[in-house]
Amino acid sequence: MTLFVLLCAGVFGLIIGSFLNVVVYRVPAGISLNRPSQCPGCDAPVRPWQNVPVLSWLALRGKCASCGAPISARYPLVELATGVAFVAVASAWLDAFRLASLAQRPDASEWIVLVAYLYFAAISIALTLIDLDTRRLPNAIVLPSYLVALVLFTVACVLGAEWESLARAAIGGAALYGFYFLLRLVRPDGMGGGDVKLAGVVGLYLGWLGWGALIVGAFAAFLLGGIYGVALLARRRAGRKTAIPFGPWMLAGAWVGIFAGEPIARWYIGLLAV
Repeated sequence: MTLFVLLCAGVFGLIIGSFLNVVVYRVPAGISLNRPSQCPGCDAPVRPWQNVPVLSWLALRGKCASCGAPISARYPLVELATGVAFVAVASAWLDAFRLASLAQRPDASEWIVLVAYLYFAAISIALTLIDLDTRRLPNAIVLPSYLVALVLFTVACVLGAEWESLARAAIGGAALYGFYFLLRLVRPDGMGGGDVKLAGVVGLYLGWLGWGALIVGAFAAFLLGGIYGVALLARRRAGRKTAIPFGPWMLAGAWVGIFAGEPIARWYIGLLAV
């Protein structure tokens, strides 16, 4: 089953990655996602065979089939990154299942949880690219993510997951939102409104996994963002007042918490107990 799940996750990730390319380009520009894809240079429609993740870009040699305009290498890279991310999430989910369950196969609630974290992986990639490109975290992606997370986690609990996890997710979301809200009140120029809204979503996903994941994930965002800022200062590519998109570091920190938050928290508590 392991190989089958990972293969399906990888293929699904490639397909979603192709859609994320559309999201990253169109959502900030206010363009409908329902509009057929076309070349921005000559407006030629993109045929189905030209839209196969990664393979089409390679077959076309990175150029439009109609006008020869270059197609950015970011398109296949985003597709590959999403495929790899989905495989990583599925692999971690399988490992957690083996550790936490004596059952031979995951039940319905555990599959729903996997879907929830695959969704979070997808929006993490989209929001990271959009924030780097535009310094924005669009409400069109962030706000619906609250509903998606709460609905999926609630369904998982109805199907057998622990309601305590849902309560912890809600507390985590409210706590992280409140913390970022206070930071914005103290220093409005240092924290954007989009960061505050995203914090609640991050808190939901970290809180579901445990208090250790929540604390480590929240702290890792500031640690990673701080290291990046110091590196820019050292290379003289930024000043002390240079605005740095923080959304990517919030999301990177979240994934540190998701993949390693609980072990790191246990390790740290162990150090204090010595």
